[in-house]
Amino acid sequence: MKPLIAGNWKMNHGPQEGKTFFEEIKEIPGKKADVVIFPPFVTIAYVKDLARERGIFLGAQNLYWRPHGAFTGEISAKMLVEARVDFVLVGHSERRNILGEDDELINLKLKTALDYGLKPILCVGENLQEREEGRAMEKIKFQLDADLSGIHPSRVIIAYEPIWAIGTGKNATPEQAEEVHAFIKQYLGEVKVLYGGSVKPGNAFSLLSQPHIDGVLVGGASLKPDSFYDIIQSGIKAFEVKDSGPLF
Repeated sequence: MKPLIAGNWKMNHGPQEGKTFFEEIKEIPGKKADVVIFPPFVTIAYVKDLARERGIFLGAQNLYWRPHGAFTGEISAKMLVEARVDFVLVGHSERRNILGEDDELINLKLKTALDYGLKPILCVGENLQEREEGRAMEKIKFQLDADLSGIHPSRVIIAYEPIWAIGTGKNATPEQAEEVHAFIKQYLGEVKVLYGGSVKPGNAFSLLSQPHIDGVLVGGASLKPDSFYDIIQSGIKAFEVKDSGPLF
């Protein structure tokens, strides 16, 4: 068993910065972690060979559900496959809250990604008000039901991202994150669940040591080769401890 460490660059690192990142990042030791980077669309073609040389998968930050047509500014699943992309993010909180994507659209995107052989990572999570009112699990259950309608959960990776902990410097405690991850796995069955929300080198090990956390979706800390590599190393160490079982 090994962790999945994903880095979402968002609207950062164009082609030259992306190439520099992959030239500078250290090689992953013994392929003990699955690592995927989600660059901007314009960067993918420039880094795909460097990424594969280092054993790193590439993902896209978005896709549209139609195969082609008059959809200015959108990217199809077929285009992503031709660009040698393996993963795709769907339902990130920034696309839900800033760009107005609803659960019906997210469901269509997931089905399209799967039809074309892409590995989707579905993002779900509650805002601060929902957390404080004790409605976090209710919100996540609603999103899972709507987004996965007609889709077997085992075909999708889930990323739990508490909205109140994204880009704020705050983060859920390992215990808070573990509680939600355990709930998602109990509700969906066998499914891989990542944690995303201000993941940094300083908290990665404690998060990834939790029994039900299978990996992390990293934002700002994935932009620097050294900090992202440190998170990968933390994941490897945490999973070695988990695999060894209890000491007594």
